Amino acid sequence: MKFFVDTAELSDIKELASFGLLDGVTTNPSLIAKSGRDFKSTIAEICAVVPGPVSAEVAATDYETMMREAEVLRKIAKNVTIKVPLTLDGLKACKALSGDGTMVNVTLCFSANQALLAAKAGATFVSPFIGRLDDIGLDGMELIREIRTIYDNYPDFNTDILAASIRTVNHVKDAALIGADVVTVPPAILKALVKHPLTDAGLATFVADWKKTGQSIV
Repeated sequence: MKFFVDTAELSDIKELASFGLLDGVTTNPSLIAKSGRDFKSTIAEICAVVPGPVSAEVAATDYETMMREAEVLRKIAKNVTIKVPLTLDGLKACKALSGDGTMVNVTLCFSANQALLAAKAGATFVSPFIGRLDDIGLDGMELIREIRTIYDNYPDFNTDILAASIRTVNHVKDAALIGADVVTVPPAILKALVKHPLTDAGLATFVADWKKTGQSIV
């Protein structure tokens, strides 16, 4: 499974990239607004830090303007992935962009049928939103399971399942068990994956016992 971080905060991205575990970054208009920074320069800076796919979302909702915006965004860096909404215009843009060799992330996926259309349009990634489905009383993880089954039925599909709207560490585990190709998580969740009370307790014991030996490795 590949790990993307879902943020536009450059300091968080640099820190996580330094651990060698980061495969890519996803952003969206809400994250850009939260950062308070210029959109295009932020994407350029992120692309310079992370060599993997960096999702930059179009703001338009109609095909023609999406394509004009995509033309600007994909010139920022070679690893820019154009993010489009799962609408008919978004799928049309996805088909045109992917046919031209551009990576495309089709976002706001909430059904298996939508994911099927994204794959037909040649999406590099489809982003099913787990947490938002859970919020309305549905099982977001079941959607990942359905998409995985459909994609496995058709080997010609080359679209990666990018599990998004991750709220808990269990979301990450369950997505991995089902077979999501990628998970994009907030920085806090990515850091929380390493935590376990028994690890902390065991390390404290080892450190204390080592001090008793009076030795030094270096």
